[in-house]
Amino acid sequence: MKNAIKAVLAFSGILIAYALLWPTPVDPVAWKAPTDAGYIDDFAPNTRLADLERIPLDGAIGPEDIVAREEDRELVLYASSQQGTIWRIDPKTKQARAFADTAGFPLGLAFSADGALLVADAYRGLLAVSRDGQVRVLTDSVDGAPILFADDAIEAADGMIYFTDASTRWGAEAMGSPLAASEADIFEQSRTGRVLSFDPTTKQTAVLVNDLSFANGIAIASDGTALLVAETGTYSVHRIALSGKDKGRLVPVLTNLPGFPDNISKGPVEADGTQTYFLGLAGPRVSILDDLSGSPMLRKVVSRIPEWARPEAASYSLVLQFTEDGNVARTWQDAKGGYPATTGAIAPGDGFLYISSVNAPGVGRIPFQ
Repeated sequence: MKNAIKAVLAFSGILIAYALLWPTPVDPVAWKAPTDAGYIDDFAPNTRLADLERIPLDGAIGPEDIVAREEDRELVLYASSQQGTIWRIDPKTKQARAFADTAGFPLGLAFSADGALLVADAYRGLLAVSRDGQVRVLTDSVDGAPILFADDAIEAADGMIYFTDASTRWGAEAMGSPLAASEADIFEQSRTGRVLSFDPTTKQTAVLVNDLSFANGIAIASDGTALLVAETGTYSVHRIALSGKDKGRLVPVLTNLPGFPDNISKGPVEADGTQTYFLGLAGPRVSILDDLSGSPMLRKVVSRIPEWARPEAASYSLVLQFTEDGNVARTWQDAKGGYPATTGAIAPGDGFLYISSVNAPGVGRIPFQ
């Protein structure tokens, strides 16, 4: 019995030493997470995504973003994927074909005025894909340093391209995937995300905003004078002025969301002329992140837990429609997460709402009016 007790104590000592002393690159920063109100009020649960239809991508997974335009008077969708392929989709036939290969990890998509497809590639930076599928790098560095996690992009009316660099500390390729890098960045809260600009005329890349906790989705505000940017690590969306005395200043639009905000895209204009937007919540909040937000030492201990021993992240599908004044017009949800990691949505006017995901097999869609 004494030997057994000694063995247990010795093993416990090893575990404690491991939890306290084992080297880890994660260096958590203290912050105060807002109290999670959960799925109530504007976010009251519904099942509008439960019967979602899927458009397969020939076995590819992770259509993290979707964009649409008319080509030869027919609606065409484009979707990114984890395998590096950009897919061209005919929504009428639900047929998808490979359009281009970025040789990286494409995430956010947008069209430029000259017809090119802009791609925020987590591994390669800001790319442009011609109408015939030729890929070129627009920029992969700023101020002499590489862009480690290009996440989303949008072109303004004056031709300037704005895009997010989610983290300058946790590179997507170095971590093995955007998901692994995002988990480390949000857990650590080192706030190294930023919004960048690229001028196609001068080929210059500049920093517009620093110190964001995982800079993610991006869209142009309705008046063209500001951006809407999702700050995933703080469960919020900000308006950021592009010029004037308030240039670069963050103004809250949505705060204390019940999940991790991802892509932002323009939605329909309401009857009174109000522009709406779609936003995906890639997953529900994680209580341990909030509970330990003010305790960096305990978070460092948690970071030493082997990945195989960590609880599996919960899945909850949710897309919302909102206005620039922070009003949530409606939500589409599935508490079972049948279509997981919902990153965003678009409504191109064909009677459907198309849903994107960071790891689902295929593009989702539901009827939309």
